Amino acid sequence: MIRISLLLVLLVAGRAHADPLAAGGFDAARLTAVYSEALAFVAPRILEPVPVPQLALWGLQGLTELDPGLRVATEGGRLVLLRQDQAVSGVPRPDDESPAAWAAAAVALTAAGLPVSAPLRRAGVQAIVDGFFGRMFGRLDPYSRYVPPTEASAERDRRAGRAGLGLAVGRRGAAIEVIDVVRDSPAAIAGLRPGDILAAIDGQRTVNQDPETIAALLAGTEGSVVTVSWRGRDGRTRDGLFMREMVPPETVFAQRFADVLVLRITSFSATTASHLALSVQDALSEAHRVDGIVLDLRENRGGLLRQAVTAADAFLPAGVVATTTGRDPDSMNVWRSTEGELAENVPLVVLVDGRTASAAEILAAALADRGRAVVVGSETYGKGMVQTIAPLPDGGELFVTWSQTLAPLGWPVQGLGVLPQVCTSLGQDALSRQLAALSTGFQPMAAAIRRARSARLPVAASEVLEIRAPCPASGGRIDDLDAARALIANPAAYAAALLPPIRP
Repeated sequence: MIRISLLLVLLVAGRAHADPLAAGGFDAARLTAVYSEALAFVAPRILEPVPVPQLALWGLQGLTELDPGLRVATEGGRLVLLRQDQAVSGVPRPDDESPAAWAAAAVALTAAGLPVSAPLRRAGVQAIVDGFFGRMFGRLDPYSRYVPPTEASAERDRRAGRAGLGLAVGRRGAAIEVIDVVRDSPAAIAGLRPGDILAAIDGQRTVNQDPETIAALLAGTEGSVVTVSWRGRDGRTRDGLFMREMVPPETVFAQRFADVLVLRITSFSATTASHLALSVQDALSEAHRVDGIVLDLRENRGGLLRQAVTAADAFLPAGVVATTTGRDPDSMNVWRSTEGELAENVPLVVLVDGRTASAAEILAAALADRGRAVVVGSETYGKGMVQTIAPLPDGGELFVTWSQTLAPLGWPVQGLGVLPQVCTSLGQDALSRQLAALSTGFQPMAAAIRRARSARLPVAASEVLEIRAPCPASGGRIDDLDAARALIANPAAYAAALLPPIRP
């Protein structure tokens, strides 16, 4: 067992009057617990196996990042901290790969660096922890990361949603107008609609107030109540007693273009799939027919994987939606759709761009691979890694990549992204030629699409570049929606663009 108490006593005695960090800011037991739990969580879950000792040694390189004069080396059976290549301190190298033992060793060497390194003392404990995880995760993949306590708390709040009524408000002259209402929120259930005017909140008049102040009055502790008076578009004033709930932000926004329903999905939160299905059902129940549906996933960076799978399930018959594969048995899943299709006979087009990522790519890939939708736009981002989250004793969180996502036909989303069946990033002339060819039943992208869907792990970097080359990633364009509407209006072109699914 590595003992660090004597070292800490010497540290405090030597710098108690000179340095507040040494006097009481360095909690060795707490830091050991943070490192120990992190190593124990990371080692069995990362995609490629890395021994605990190597993870810890990578993390200790963070000391060098804060103070280039410091370095940790292995000499015989000891771990040694050097400053300007002179040994400062050393501890026995743990005999096994126990996360607790290696965490204790890492903390002991960190503590030994404080009295000899002004940069470490100035940086503080949080910067030391950030450096440890930054260097460790920097060797693993682009997405695994440590989130410090303050940021982790804010991220948890964003993931859960904000306690309120589900209203967005703005100014209309001196009045406060309802701009948007989240579906299924307390406000929506009570009948508030965009265009209504908020008259008072808990008896406080809203005239001449700014929207930020009103939003703060509407928000509060989950389960608390608030009284709202509002004037509807019919001119009647109503009063309601509301209980605040955690309301995820709205992510599905519907718009009609003649006979085409366009659903912009900005991310995947806890309510995305249900709100998407309800938006489609609402449109189909109207007297005005729907000749086509467009899912706009441009600039959608992803979100909850389960929501993307459920959204795909709404449009697909029974079958595979996506597969996740990793070292941890819990990371390996086959996500399937069930019987029953929404808008079964309505053409479906998915818009993507170079910022479409993660869960949004999984939805696009599933609909394309299963022959349910034509993907229009440019190559997507190519983020097919899935993270799992672990809380740490300091209040921070670990986001650890533990699986990769495969499309229904078995190709990896990571790196490859989703190659559109109709490419808009090569310019208007190229798009016009492609649409004209599709009208004759010829699909110019067929060979490129088949190559992309035939790729299997591992995919060499050179092959990734070749697969992505036919339709370079770019931002969304006005041409995207125009192309989608043209396909919906031309059944022959739509059928040619769809491509039959390749046999798995």
